[in-house]
Amino acid sequence: MTKRWEALFHELQQDFKLYLFLMALFTVFRVAFVLVMHKYLNPATTQEDLLTALEYGFRISLKSASVLVAVTFGLSTCLRTLVPAARLGKLRLSLGSLYVLLLSFLFYARIPYYEQFHMGFNQLVFNTMRDDVWALFVTLVQQYQLPLRLALIALTAAALCWLLKGWLEVRTFRLPVTSRWYVNIALRVLALWMFYQFSLYAVSGGSTGYADNFDWENAGITRDELLNEAILDDVQALYRAYILHDRLSASTGVDADQARMHEFASFVARRPVQGDDLDEYLSRHAEGAKVKKPRQVFLIIGESYANWPLLPEYKALGITAGMDKLIQQSDTAYVGSFLPNGLSTISGVMGIVSGLAEVNLYLTYLPESYKETFSTALAPQMKRLGYKTKFWYAGPSSWERVRDFVMAQGFDEFHSRGDVGGPSGNVWGCDDKDLFDTVEKNLNPQEDGFHVVLTVSNHSPYTVDLAAAGFPRQQVIDALPPDRKEDTELIRKLGHHWYADQMMTRFIKEMEEKYPDSLFVIVGDHADRVNVELNPTNFKRYAIPFIVHGKGVQKEMLPSDAAGSHINVGATLMELIAPRGFKYYTVGDSLTRGNAMGFNYGFWITAQHFGKICQEGSEALPDAKSTTQPPSVYQVYQEVEAQRAISWWRVKNGKQLP
Repeated sequence: MTKRWEALFHELQQDFKLYLFLMALFTVFRVAFVLVMHKYLNPATTQEDLLTALEYGFRISLKSASVLVAVTFGLSTCLRTLVPAARLGKLRLSLGSLYVLLLSFLFYARIPYYEQFHMGFNQLVFNTMRDDVWALFVTLVQQYQLPLRLALIALTAAALCWLLKGWLEVRTFRLPVTSRWYVNIALRVLALWMFYQFSLYAVSGGSTGYADNFDWENAGITRDELLNEAILDDVQALYRAYILHDRLSASTGVDADQARMHEFASFVARRPVQGDDLDEYLSRHAEGAKVKKPRQVFLIIGESYANWPLLPEYKALGITAGMDKLIQQSDTAYVGSFLPNGLSTISGVMGIVSGLAEVNLYLTYLPESYKETFSTALAPQMKRLGYKTKFWYAGPSSWERVRDFVMAQGFDEFHSRGDVGGPSGNVWGCDDKDLFDTVEKNLNPQEDGFHVVLTVSNHSPYTVDLAAAGFPRQQVIDALPPDRKEDTELIRKLGHHWYADQMMTRFIKEMEEKYPDSLFVIVGDHADRVNVELNPTNFKRYAIPFIVHGKGVQKEMLPSDAAGSHINVGATLMELIAPRGFKYYTVGDSLTRGNAMGFNYGFWITAQHFGKICQEGSEALPDAKSTTQPPSVYQVYQEVEAQRAISWWRVKNGKQLP
C-alpha cells in the first residue's frame, strides 16, 4: 500500500510539472502573438490593457491546461497507481510532446488566420474540407510560405520537447513517512485535499464563484480587439470554433413554403404591391412626426426588465418606483402588452437591431448578416434621419459577437465594458450606473445622436451592492406574501430589478435636464427570470414593457389596444419622429398605426389576451380595458406564419422573391 501511495504522490507531481509547463507555454505564445501582430493594436491601447489581457488570458488558460493534463492523469497517473509495475514512465512525456507539437502548430497557424479573418480560430475552420483542398494547399504554399512555417513548427516543437523532457526529469519529493500510522494517513489526506483544491481552482479559471468566472463568450473585456483575441489561447479558440459551428448547424430557420412567398409578402405589406422586390412589400411611408425631431434619441434595453412589477398589484414592492412615476407623467406613453423576440438577451438584440422576427437563425454568427445590411435594420434608417448611431453595451464586446453584428447592421460606433473601465460589475459586465455615466460623459451635444443602451446588472449572479445603492429592503419584505418573506435570494433579485429601475430613471432625468428635447424608448430584453409567484400566469412570466417618454409625447400616441414585440420597435420609432412621406422598411407595424398583436417564438399577445401559438385557449390580461374576443388560432397563425416566413427569406435569400 505504501508503494502505491508513493507512486501516486510521484505521478501527481509529474502531472503538476506538466501543468506548469503548459501554462508557461500558453503565456509565452500569448505574448509572442501580441508582439508579432502588434501592428493591429489600437493606438489608444495602454499598458493597463495589456496587463489585463495577460491576467485574464492566464486565467482562461488554467482551464485549457486542465483539459490537457486530465488526459495524462487518467492514462498515466491512475494506471500507474493501480498497476505499480506498469511501464508508463514515457507515456506522459509522449503525450506532453504531442501537446507541444499541437500548440506549436496552432500558434503558427493562428497568425495568418488572424491576418485573414481578424479573429482567432472560428467556425470557418470546419469548412476547410468542403473547400477545394488542392487550391487551398497551393495558396498555403504560395501565399503563406507553408514549407517555412512547417520548418518553424518543427524547430519550435523540438526545442520545447527537449525542455519538457528535462523539466520532467527534475526530481520529485517523496511522501513523508513516519512511524505513526495516523500521521501517515493525515499526510495522505492533506496531499489529496491540496490536489482537489488546486483542481477546483484550475478548472474554474482561478475564479472563486460564478460572479467572476468567465469563458470565451465574455473574455473580450479590453478596448483592443487584438488583445481580446489574445486572451483566448488556441485551445479556447478551437473550442469557440466548435461551439459556433454547432450553433450554426442548428440555425436552420423555419419550415417556410417558398411557393407562398408572394402571398406572405402581400399579407405583411397590408396593401397591394406588384413585383418581386421584397423590400417594396416591407416599405412604409411615415404618416408624419408625432413629436418635434429630438436631438438625442435613447433606446434603453433593460436586462430582464419585466412588465409584471408595473402592474397595480405589485406597486407596494416599490421595485419600479422610478418607472411608475415616469409612466404617470403626461409626456409618457406605455404599453404593457408587449413580448420579447426570444428567450434570451441576444434574441432581443437581434430583433431590435435587424427588425426581423425570431426564426431560429443565429444572426450574430450567420454569414448573411455580414454580406449586407438588412433593409429593415434600425441603424441605417436612423442615419437617414440624420442621426449618428451608437450602441452602448455594459458587457464584453466578444459576447455573442454582438459588436461585429451591430456594426455590420449599420451602427457607426460600438462601445462596451472596455470603454467603461472601473472595478464594478461581474462576469457579465459593469454596473448600470457606470454604463449610463459613460454614455453621458461621451455624449456629443453638437450632433444628433441615436443611442441603444443595453444594460446587464439585473442578471445573475446579482452582485450590485444594494445597501450602498439605497435599496429599501424592508419595504420589499413587507410587501411580499408570507411564504416569500424569508426568501433572501428572491429579495436579492427583486433588489436588482429595483436597481435597474433606479439607474434608468436617474439617467433619463439627468439627460432631460441637459437635453430637454430628448426622446426615450424603454423596453425589456426578456422576462421569465423572476416572479413573486411560484406559478405565475404566462402574461406575468413573459411580458415586457414598452415605454416612450419625451417632450411632445402624448399618452394617446400609443392606442389602448396596442400590442407588439421587438420587431415593432423600429417602426414605432419611425412613426414618432420621421417626417411625412419618409420611406422606411419594417416587418412589424408601428404601434401608433394600430398594431394590435405581438408574437415571438411561442406566444402571442393582444391588449386583452395572451396565448400560445397553435393552441386553443388564452388567458385574459389582468389590466385589460375591454372584453373583446381573442383572435382565433388561424388568425394568430396567419400573422405569425407570414412575418416569420418573410423574415427567414430576407435573411437567407435577400430581397428577390421567387
